[in-house]
Formats: sequence, structure tokens, C-alpha cells
Amino acid sequence: MNSSIKQWLYAGTLSLSIMACDSKLNVTPTQSIEASQALSTEQDVQITLTGAYDGLSDVNLYGGEIQYVGDLMGDNRDVVFGGTFATIDEIWRKTITTSNTVTRDFWLDGYSTINRSNNILAALDKVGTAKRNNFEGQARFIRGALYFELVKAFGKSWNDGSPTANPGVPLVLTPTSSVTDADYKARNTVAEVYAQAIDDLTKAESLLPATQTGVLGFGAATKGAAAALLARIYLQQQNFAAARDAANRVISSGTFSLVPNFADAFNDATKGPEVIFKIIVTDQDGTNDLNTFYASSLNQGRGDVRVQSKFRALYAAGDVRGTFFNTAGQNTFTSKFNDRYGDVPVVRLAEMYLVRAEANLRLGTSTGDTPLNDVNRIRNRAKAAPLTTVDLPAILLERRLELAFEGQQLPDIKRTAGTVGTTPFNSNNLVLPIPQREIDTNKSLVQNPGY
Repeated sequence: MNSSIKQWLYAGTLSLSIMACDSKLNVTPTQSIEASQALSTEQDVQITLTGAYDGLSDVNLYGGEIQYVGDLMGDNRDVVFGGTFATIDEIWRKTITTSNTVTRDFWLDGYSTINRSNNILAALDKVGTAKRNNFEGQARFIRGALYFELVKAFGKSWNDGSPTANPGVPLVLTPTSSVTDADYKARNTVAEVYAQAIDDLTKAESLLPATQTGVLGFGAATKGAAAALLARIYLQQQNFAAARDAANRVISSGTFSLVPNFADAFNDATKGPEVIFKIIVTDQDGTNDLNTFYASSLNQGRGDVRVQSKFRALYAAGDVRGTFFNTAGQNTFTSKFNDRYGDVPVVRLAEMYLVRAEANLRLGTSTGDTPLNDVNRIRNRAKAAPLTTVDLPAILLERRLELAFEGQQLPDIKRTAGTVGTTPFNSNNLVLPIPQREIDTNKSLVQNPGY
């Protein structure tokens, strides 16, 4: 066996054998190895970076779960979940148990992928100067994105009480090769986790190139992707000036553009210019779990998430988004995820226009363009009648119409202090429980209220 294959196996063993930072087996894993042994060359670091992206693309992360949790937990019967998975039905009904395996794997896979990023960041001295900034930027992008998603799901909303006191999730910023009692971390505050995510993504934006080429170009993060996630984070914090400026950086970079037709934004052959960051899916690797649950059986899906007429009625006549559905039997399904092997969109340029519009409106500014022009840019693409004036409810509705089924439903309800039906945004059952196996293992963890 040559040395490069040995190093690949070492790196793979390291990634697969390390569980989440606070997840500990009863015995120390016998196959874990020291990071210094595994990551001794630039090639090892690059292989581990590929592994980190593989983790990020898992069905329990950006391969689908992060998005459908955001939609189904925020749903008020705009859809019906008609599938047989009790774990996802719990999410839709907001009756999640602490033993739910879907939310458990969100936590586990999130921390496993963060650990891969930590290993990369700890081994940057093995990377030549030509690639070092890019590798660091990508590792920070992955870690920052996941800490944002974890704290958003398992912690209280930024505007619910005090983020400097509310428990978020544990911050682990160094590699874990085997778990000891010292690795049992308590939950950092919501504010601390947000600060870490912002720090990682800010550094990622400064380090990453505008576009990626070669081996790194296959679905890798870019400067625009980091800025786009920063825009989301700042909007969630109600830091409207920072959200506006981050979104404006993405738009004004010229790297991305709206595709001419709304349907083209969800077709792999045409959506390229609009998608800022995506998860690559091929027939050899990766799974599009949005197709699995949202698409009908006619489009290789399970047909579990069925769109109701009350939601479709929100679209005005002529708006092509209101007809971007398909029927199978008696049920209606979104057409956004019809391709079983379609890449999974994580963030699109259309969202950045809507972030900039909302932030500018709230601040009374017109950085980049006016709120009215930004909203109408999205509506014109959808063949919807242009607005003559715009207010906050109109922008929030436009987000609902444009970004439906892309994971932004519950975050928008929480940050605007809305309701899910009659359930207030700050209700206990709109926060995921810390998985019971983590509570049982790590005595430093405190469970969320209501569980």
C-alpha cells in the first residue's frame, strides 16, 4: 500500500470515528488516531476538506434536513406531511421527542463535520502558501455555517429574551481525536455561538476567492457564499445595516445573476448564475432529501409533503410561482425539487435582493437600490404585477412566495416575532430538544425548556 493511500485511510478513519464533540461511547474508540499522524501533508488536508464537504452535504444537514426542519416546524397547514416517518411527522406537528433520531443526527452530523473543519484549521501549516488561505476560508465557512444552523435550531431565537444568557450549543474549536471527560462541554450562550459563526464567516469572506476552479471548484464555498450567510445571520439578529451591506456585497460583486425564468432557478442546466452556494448531488454520490420528501412519486420522490390550496392561493393571478407545482393523484407538490439528482440550493441571489430590500426599508436607506426596485426585480422575473409602493408586510410576503420550501419559514417567523398558527414564535416546542443521548452522556448539558 503506497503512502498516499495510507494517508487517505487515516484521514477517513479520523473523520468517521469521531462522533460529535459531546457524544461519547462507553469505551474510548479504538480506531481513533492523533490528528498529527493523520494530517501530515497538504494532500491529507485537502482530502479532509473533501470529507468536510461530504459531511456538510449529508441528508441530516444541507442535503435536506436543515431546510425541511425550517419549513415543517414553521408550517401552519400550508402543507400536510403525509409520510410514514414518525420522526418527521413529530417535527411537522411540533411534538418532537428527545429520542427523535432525525434531530439527533442533525446534532451528531453537525458536530462531526465541525470536527473535520477543526482538523483542517489545526493543520494549515501543512498547506503551501498558494492554497492555505483558500483551505482556511473553506473550513471556516463550513464551521461558521453549521454553528449558525445548530444554534438557530437548538437555541432560543436571538430576539427571545437575552441572547447573552440563553443557552445555545457547545463551541468546540479544536480537533477531537478521542473523547475524554475534558471534552464534556457545557452549552455556550446564543450570543457566543452567533459571534463565533460571524467571526468564521467574516474571515472566510476575506480569505476565499470570488470563484473556485480546479479540484476546489466542485461545489466549494466562495467569497459570495460567505457574505450571503453573513447576510442571513445579521438579518436573524435584526442587525439590519450589516445584513444590508453583506447582501449588497453579494449583489454588487457581479459574480451572480438572476436567471431569466423562475423555473430555471431550479434546473441544474440553467440555475448556475443564481445559486450562490449549493450541495452537489450526482448519481454516484450524495442524496437530495428535498426531492425525497417534497417530490411526488412521478419525480422519484416519496410525495410526503403535500402543498395545500390555502398556500397556493397566496400567489396572485399571473405569478408563475403560483403554478410551479405538479399533481399526482389527489395531491399537489412543489416543482422546486423534481430532479432526484439535482443539486440542493442552499442560498440563491433572489434572497439577497429581498434581504437588501427589507433592511433598506427598515433603515430608511437605499443602499444599492430602493426597496421597491429590489422587490419588483423579483416580481418581474416571476411575471407578477409590479408594486407601486412597498411596505414591510409586502416584503415579508414576497420572501414567503419566493423562498417557499427552502428552509426560511421558521427563521422568518422567529425573527419577526410572529406565530405558527396560534403558537407564538418563542414557544418551547419551536426549539429542538437536545438529543437525549447527549444529555445522558454529557452531564454538563442542560435540556431545553419543555422537554
